[in-house]
Formats: sequence, structure tokens, C-alpha cells
Amino acid sequence: MPQDPLELIDDLSRMGFYDPKAIPIAEELSFKEIRKTLFLRMAVQGNPKREKLCNALIQQAGGLDAAFSAAFGPKAGEFFGDAIKASSITRKEFLRNLAVGAALVSLTNCAGPSNDAVTQGAGDDEIIGNLEKTTIKVGFVPITCATPILMAGPRGIYEKYGLNVELVKMPGWAAVRDAISSGELDASHLIAPMPIAMTLGIGSTAFSTRSLIISNLNGNAITVAKQHEQRVKGPADFKGFRIAIPFPYSTHTLLLRYYLATGGLDPDTDVQLDVVPPPDTVAQMSIGDLDAMLIAEPFNQRLVSEGAGYIHMLSKDLWPGHPCCILGAGQEWMDNHPNTFQALTKAVLEAAHYSKDKSNRSEISQTLSTRAFLNQPQEVLDSVYLGNFDDGRGNSLDIPDRVDFDPYPWQSFSHWIVSQMVRWNNLSQEALTDYRQIGEEIFLSELIQEMSTELNLPVPNEKERVEQLMFDSLDPNDPKGYLQNQLEKYGL
Repeated sequence: MPQDPLELIDDLSRMGFYDPKAIPIAEELSFKEIRKTLFLRMAVQGNPKREKLCNALIQQAGGLDAAFSAAFGPKAGEFFGDAIKASSITRKEFLRNLAVGAALVSLTNCAGPSNDAVTQGAGDDEIIGNLEKTTIKVGFVPITCATPILMAGPRGIYEKYGLNVELVKMPGWAAVRDAISSGELDASHLIAPMPIAMTLGIGSTAFSTRSLIISNLNGNAITVAKQHEQRVKGPADFKGFRIAIPFPYSTHTLLLRYYLATGGLDPDTDVQLDVVPPPDTVAQMSIGDLDAMLIAEPFNQRLVSEGAGYIHMLSKDLWPGHPCCILGAGQEWMDNHPNTFQALTKAVLEAAHYSKDKSNRSEISQTLSTRAFLNQPQEVLDSVYLGNFDDGRGNSLDIPDRVDFDPYPWQSFSHWIVSQMVRWNNLSQEALTDYRQIGEEIFLSELIQEMSTELNLPVPNEKERVEQLMFDSLDPNDPKGYLQNQLEKYGL
């Protein structure tokens, strides 16, 4: 077996793994393109020569764990990226990395099954690799936004990916932030803007956090106390109200500010925005301490069922298909547990597609109504998950996507969030200069594209799209222009 990497390249070429003419050796070549090209050059499974070659390259990489970490872990970009930095790498080193990469991308066929993580994805067997940690703690706040993270447990999906996941119920978002930053939690259910705020050190010490997948779309509402039913017709009518939000840096808060500003209200002076843990909102509105709220389900529907409030507007009316919550983890934890991180992400990704299927919603409602999960009446959850509900004003509505579970993290989600964080002085104007960098760093669209493809799950090819909102639309190529239009139109 040749030991020199240049000779290994020759072997790859003769065996059909590597065609140097097919791979442009250029500075602009991304590691994703290299991986994609190499995938296409792999020979059929069962070739004994390939097994020997893979084994040699595994040894060269420093073992099977190191091989998987290099090829599929969060540092894969560095592994392949090093190969194209002409200023810091020799031709021999380039070919060595490329040779190792060519074998690593098909290690799932070279290696034997692993007891730690052999999974049945949506089609083919997939070996995640030896998990660095099989028992992990994942936090959640008891709202419907956590559905895929929760359902992966009773559905046996975590177990299928070799994981023993302890789901930890948390009282609110500040507690979640502190627990994931301190390492008390390995990963957690987070509100979509939280990884941006945490990474940039907004409201807390900076802690590099990533959004792995979107755990839910829509799934919130502006609910108003019943006593104001005749008074509130539009955003201007909220003046003087005490309004509950779940966290200062949340989709809810940004959407509420967006809405109030269209009515000429300054959210910082014309209303009182108070952070209230979602489970506490029902009691506070029922006794008259809250005038309104923009909070996740099922608490809007709970207030309707108890006659204490009515649904003024669904959050999807303000931004159809908007992200609410995500599965997030710290970058350091991902770096130290690349196989565990991959297994967790794939498990929740699969559970999200299960949750998206409307035919599964009744089972979800029944399962999550129990004390261990959401601890809410099943009929209330049915109204949310199935989209057939009473709005508290005598109207029976049928809105199937009242809550939805498409897991793909569009980077344009991040662009809108960043534009509004700049608008409301959470971030400086300079942040808009780096909006695309923030999106690419924190919303891992490319990773989810790759994982979804491996699991035969549908996934978009694009990373950005135009975001259509109630009063305007965001072109992801011009967030500065979008923000400037808002400031000119509303003065806020």
C-alpha cells in the first residue's frame, strides 16, 4: 500500500475516485465544491481495493474518529479550506488533504457498522460515527415551538441516532441562555434571534452560538385582554398598554415593534414592554395585569378557551413563514463533539419533517399534552396544531399553517432580524455591513442542505429569498435600503 500522498492520489485516479481534470485547483474553490465533486467520483460499494485505501487514509488522518471529524464535523471547512490556501500550503500538502478527503466523504461505505450510531435515515443506512457523548441534556421551554425537539424522544428518533437525550424543561429564555453558556445544557431550544444576540454579546457576555435548524415557523399571536375587544382595531390603539414579550431579543419582540411602529407608536415610550415567561401570561392577563401579549402557543389559545382574551392577529399575518424558535448549540460544544452534534441535528431534522406532516398532528397533540412536555389541555393543542380554532371573537377559523415545522434555516431570516436589531438600537449601523457574514456564521443553511440530502429529505438549493411581510418586503441583497425605507416611512 503506497504511503506517499502523491502515490495515493495516483491510486485514487486509477480506481476512479479522483480525476484531477475534474477538480479546478483554484483559490476560489470552496470545500463544499470539493466534497461534492469527490462524492460524485466515488466507486461502487464493496470494492476491496477501496477498503484498503480507506483504511490507509483513516490511519493517515489519525483514526476513524478524527477522519469523521475532519470530513463531516463543524471544522470540515478548515480541513478542506487549508488545501486551497496557496500561501500557506505546499502542493504535496494540498494533495494529501485532497486524498484524505476523497476517502473520508465515503467512509460510511468503508467502515463497518458502529454500535454507537447506526441510523436508518429517510432511505439509506447512515453511520454517524463514534459519538463523543451519548447522554446529553437538551433544554426546552414548554411551548409548541419545541415540537420537533420533544417528539424526537417518544418517536424513538434520538435512540435511533445513538443518543440518550434528557429533555430539560426550563422556566424561561434567560435561564436557557445562562444554562447553555455555562455548559449545564449541551444544546437547547432557543428563540431565533438568540444565537445572534449571544454570539455578539448583546444583553450578556458574548458566547458563540449557532442555529442548527429551525424548530418551528409561525406559531405565535397578538392576544388582547377581553376587556379591550371594542377598543383595539389597529396598532395605534395599543398606546398605553402593558404588553408581554418572552425575551428582549426575540422574533416576537421584533415583530411587535414592527407592527406598533406602523401605527405611529414608539415601542420604547408609547407602550410598556415587559418580559413575561410564556406560562405566566395566562394568569397575568386573567387578573387584568396584562393588556396584550405577543407570545408563543398554546398560551394564546389558552386565554381564548378561558374567556380572558381574544386573538387580534396571528404572527404569520405579519410575516408569513417566519422563524420563531430553533435548535441551538455553542460553537465550542460542536467543535468538541462533532459526531454527537451531527447525530442530534439529524435526529431533530427528521423529527421536524415528521411534525410538518399534517397527518401526524393529532398524535403530536396527544403526546405533548402530558405533564412531561407541554402540560396543556389536548383540545387547546388540537386548535393550534390542526389550525381549526375559535379566535375569541366568535369566529371559527381554519388556518392549517398556524404553526408549521419546516426546519430549513434561510439566511434571509437572519437578514431581517439583523435589520430590526439595528433599527431598535440593539446593534450598530455597522452590523448591516456584515449582515451576510452574520447569517452565514450563525444560520447553518449549507450544513442543513448537506444533511437533508444525505437523509433524502427535501431541501431548498438557495440560501436566501425575498421575505414578504405585511407592510413591506426584504430583499436580502439590500437590508440597508429596507431599513432606510422603514425609517423614512415611519420615522422609527
